[in-house]
Amino acid sequence: MHRKLIRPLFPWLILLPLLILLLYSLTASLRAPISPSPRPKKISASLTCDLFKGQWNRDPNRRPIYDETCPFHRNAWNCLRNQRDNMGSINSWKWVPQTCDLPQIDPFRFLDLMRNRNIGFVGDSLNENFVTSFLCSLRVADLGAKKWKRKGAWKGAYFPNFNVTVAYHRAVLLAKYKWQPKYSASGDQSQSEGVYRVDVDIPADDWANITNFYDVLVFNTGHWWGYDKFPKETPLVFYRAGRPILPALEMLDGLKLVLKHMVSHIQKEIPRKTIKFWRLQSPRHFYGGEWNQNGSCLFNEPLQESQLDIWFDPSNNGVNREARTINRLINEAVRDTGIEILDLTHMSEFRADAHPAIWLGRKDAVAVWGQDCMHWCLPGVPDTWVDILSELISHHSKMG
Repeated sequence: MHRKLIRPLFPWLILLPLLILLLYSLTASLRAPISPSPRPKKISASLTCDLFKGQWNRDPNRRPIYDETCPFHRNAWNCLRNQRDNMGSINSWKWVPQTCDLPQIDPFRFLDLMRNRNIGFVGDSLNENFVTSFLCSLRVADLGAKKWKRKGAWKGAYFPNFNVTVAYHRAVLLAKYKWQPKYSASGDQSQSEGVYRVDVDIPADDWANITNFYDVLVFNTGHWWGYDKFPKETPLVFYRAGRPILPALEMLDGLKLVLKHMVSHIQKEIPRKTIKFWRLQSPRHFYGGEWNQNGSCLFNEPLQESQLDIWFDPSNNGVNREARTINRLINEAVRDTGIEILDLTHMSEFRADAHPAIWLGRKDAVAVWGQDCMHWCLPGVPDTWVDILSELISHHSKMG
């Protein structure tokens, strides 16, 4: 009797342990941690990578794709021609995002992607610094590129092999402003030699009529919003709807209003299909004083992460504090507008080593202007800005 009961149970006594083992192995595999990828992923059309967070790594094999012979250079930024010290080191640093690899721009592929389209930059000389790097990079793919200055552009180039135009419109405050002598509307300013009138609700003529020409636009402002540019003897006075705003606004309050109105103008007047970026501040690196107070930037290495707040946190009241303050105002102004933030500030804060400094192409330049610790050597840091911008534009073009 005992044997008869065991015989039909025998197959189950064998199968049951096997099933338990199989279930355990499946459960263990689901619980096992996923090992990290051995190499950073390339940027794909989905662009899930944050290109603005990362670090600078030295790459001795990295080379600029243009040199001092580029016809679109501005002399004071042509650090190769001006024989700036340490240019090999400056261009050996590569920006590496945390979760992906940022490739150097392929000018042939980019211009082919942008065929029959136009890219515009609007703002101050730091956007000119940016566009100069862009023009020199793209010219590698079209040596027939011709200088282009139409529609109020300050500088630019036309690339005939691809029917692409890239240009810069100088508008340092974005809003329209002009010198107005003998201003006497308020008692405390009646003794000034004059003021600069800023119409907060009117875009500067330099870019007011470009709304339908460009397929991509990159805006910036900020470096002129300081008392070094507009001292109290010749202040900014803000107007709206043709009338002075009273009581008179402090400079940053005026900037808030300008940002509000310029963003509104962009939304109303520039076609929705146009890809719009707003570049955050390019940080300065004056050490020991302002540009007109013997400030210097003779550094051979990038700053360390631990040094950045000491240099740039507004609470420290240093000479380079304004970038983060203005960035906060810009972020507030463009929030929920469809204008994409181009946050190049943090990555550039490290690069105290990469400014023209005393190598400005003129013997008397430092005596006249002081060291340049605001603009960037070319080739140099703005080439990485170009790499990032080209990736973002390419992403939008593929998605659109």
